[in-house]
Amino acid sequence: MSKQGPSCHRAGYVAIVGRPNVGKSSLLNAFVGQKLSITSRKAQTTRHRVNGILTHPDAQIVFVDTPGFQTEYGGTLNRMLNRNVTHALKDVHATIFVVEAGRFGPRDAAVLRQVPPDLQTIAAVNKTDRMANRRDLLPFLQRLSTERAFAALVPVSATTGEGVDTLLQEVKKLLPEGKAIFGEGEITDRSERFLAAEMIREKLFRQLGEELPYVATVVIDSFSEETGLRRIGATILVDKEGHRKIVIGRGGETLKRIASDARRDMERLFGGKVFLEVWVKVKSGWADNTALLRSLGYD
Repeated sequence: MSKQGPSCHRAGYVAIVGRPNVGKSSLLNAFVGQKLSITSRKAQTTRHRVNGILTHPDAQIVFVDTPGFQTEYGGTLNRMLNRNVTHALKDVHATIFVVEAGRFGPRDAAVLRQVPPDLQTIAAVNKTDRMANRRDLLPFLQRLSTERAFAALVPVSATTGEGVDTLLQEVKKLLPEGKAIFGEGEITDRSERFLAAEMIREKLFRQLGEELPYVATVVIDSFSEETGLRRIGATILVDKEGHRKIVIGRGGETLKRIASDARRDMERLFGGKVFLEVWVKVKSGWADNTALLRSLGYD
């Protein structure tokens, strides 16, 4: 019989899943208190599994942020992203299914069907701060409870932090007893090189909104550190010449803003000065090039 009580330490992996744009990455960042997973209003901003590590005296939770499960679009990239989600669900102890408060549709149901029926799952009802009428929350929770036997249903706001501590307590209950998996000071198993590319990609989408199609990515060409200064060279890959012109902007101003904003985020997270150079190149069809996608870590 398992030991219970305050001396019991728990540790394990917990996947965060949901359709695009429900706030999975924002929730991960709220858990760990750092920007590890990038966010924007553009759907499918998250393309890689990002592990965020939260260490408490009684538990260590390794949150696995996954791409939004794509049900609307095909293509090689989206197939790889969906495969990443299903693979992530095979290696975790529990799942947080994120749904937007007041909205549960066919795309949410499609994601929920991907979660193995025997995997313990908590429903995190996010964006409660955006509800026009909070009295609609209880009927929504009741309806959601009919979709699956959830371990818990927790209203949260990743933006304001409301309900996040309650959600953490529910997650801890689902973890197996065990020692910490990572060191106490670690917050992610991703490299600074990876995080640098993601920060540039976030600023790219945030600056350009709907002007720039989904088909753009970032490659880190060089990354070195010397006496507290990180020198980073990066290339933004786009699909067409017209996209390149959009990213560069008049007189190079758009690209300068993207690089400047990304550099500031890097300096905050890395805790030191960053010298960043960013270029833009056209590589048509990159999102359907399996070999290139694998080299970029999509598979």
